[in-house]
This record gives sequence, structure tokens and C-alpha cells, in this order.
Amino acid sequence: MSETSYMEQELRSQPDTWQEAARIGAAAGPLPKPGQRVAVVGCGTSWFMAQSYAALREGAGMGVTDPFAASEAFLGSDRGYDALVAITRSGTTTEVLRVLDAVKGRIPSVTIIGDPETPAVALSDETVALPFADEKSVVQTRFATTALTLLRAHLGADVSTAVREAHEALSAPVEQEWVDAEQFSFLGTGWTFGLANEAALKMREASQSWTESYPAMEYRHGPIAIAAPGRVTWLFGTAPQGLEADVARTGARFVCHARDPLADLVLVQRVALERARARGLDPDSPRSLTRSVMLEAPAAP
Repeated sequence: MSETSYMEQELRSQPDTWQEAARIGAAAGPLPKPGQRVAVVGCGTSWFMAQSYAALREGAGMGVTDPFAASEAFLGSDRGYDALVAITRSGTTTEVLRVLDAVKGRIPSVTIIGDPETPAVALSDETVALPFADEKSVVQTRFATTALTLLRAHLGADVSTAVREAHEALSAPVEQEWVDAEQFSFLGTGWTFGLANEAALKMREASQSWTESYPAMEYRHGPIAIAAPGRVTWLFGTAPQGLEADVARTGARFVCHARDPLADLVLVQRVALERARARGLDPDSPRSLTRSVMLEAPAAP
């Protein structure tokens, strides 16, 4: 594996791509207006960003916002959605294209896309292109976080602290204990639950690691049984009362930083990269994965 992978180059560019996305998000554009009922779809990493956006939008009082894996989207007319947001880096993912095609002419759609020269553009009513955040690595880092930064800015958030703390996360030490850990459990509450899901996926994809993710308050309802010495429980956001002490009693390492949770995800990306390197893996080409999942059309009856 090359000394500097695409994954490393791309994750290190995030403060810059976030700033550009914030500028776009704060401007008037085609993203949903306050009060609209919105469905958000994506696959894999993009689905987890949809979860975070939905929690942020509802939390800001902007209207009902439901996140779906594109393959499991319930978008019937009886649900009354005013808009569909699709998130796709490649613009070629089969399940997302099927959703866009199914709602065309019925639910106005806007797609946040990395590669604007792809089929998703023709199927979407509107697009927000982020080509500066597109990636060569199969493992997504900057496109996902840049799309979420765009959406945070569109909701009126000041993301300058996140940008600054992303710089800090890029220079923070990656502890050897994290590189060597047997297992990780990632936790979040509200919008950071999507980040926990994404952190777990990133670790699996890049380093074939044993990882799990849960809402923070659900962790003590069974999953804490896996916590033990040599394992890590990593929380995004504010820790529920008593959780740190409960984890400490298991012997597992509890990690919770005060920085913006999206910036903390940057640190997890770096941990995933270092764990891949320690295992002799290429994070740009993970086992059994491709940049986009393109399924064959069903055979004609």
C-alpha cells in the first residue's frame, strides 16, 4: 500500500470542503424549505448522513423529516411528503436511482451528488453538486461529512467551530490503544446516532474491524455486555448521566471528546486508517466493496 492513500488525502481535506459546502448551504437553493414534510434517502454512509440530517432538521423545528435506506423507502402518496432529498456520492447507486425514478412527477426531488455527470442528475428535479468533495477511495470520508455540513448550514447552523475543530482532530494523537483494540462500540444521541453508525461502518470497511453502534441510552439495555478490557466504547456528543462509570466498571476504555461531533468523526476516520495500515490492508480498496453498488436489472419473466 502506498505511504499516502487516497483515503488519507481526502480525509485531510475536510476542513476546506466543509467551508465550501457551508457557503453553498447558506445560500438560497433547492434544498427543502421550513415546514415541508421531507423524506431523505441514501445507501450505506449516505443513509447514515440522512439519519443525522433528519434529526437535526426536526430538532430545529423545520418539519417532519424521515430518513430511509433507499432500498427500504416508504414513499407512498398517503405519507404526504412535500420533498425528497437523495444523497449519493457516485450518482449511480441502483437503489437510489430506483427511488428517484419512482417518485418522478409525484414528489419533487433534490439530489446531493459528488459526480454530476451521472444518471441521478437526469432523474432528479434539482441537484446540489459537490464535485470538490468527490473521492477516489472506495471508503467515503469527505463526501459524507461535506454533504452533512451543507445540510447543517442550510438549517442555519454556524459550522465555523466544526471546521476549526476538524483541523484539531487532524493533528490530535491517534492512541496506540485505539489501533490495537479488539472491538469498538460507537454511541450517539439525536443527530449523532447517525455519526455513530457511520463510525462503525468506517472501521469495518477500512480495517475489517469488529464494530457495533447504538443509541447511547440503549447501550445499557444489553450491548454493554460486550464491553471488556481491550475494547473501546466511543461516544459522540454529551454522555448520558452515569454511562462513563458503567463502562469503566467493565474494564473497557470510554472515549468522549468535547469537540464538535462531526469533527470527532474525522478522528475516527484516522483511527480506521491507522488500523488498516497496522493490518496491512488497503483502505482505498476494501475487501468485497466497490465505489458504487450497481445491481443487474431483474430478468424478464
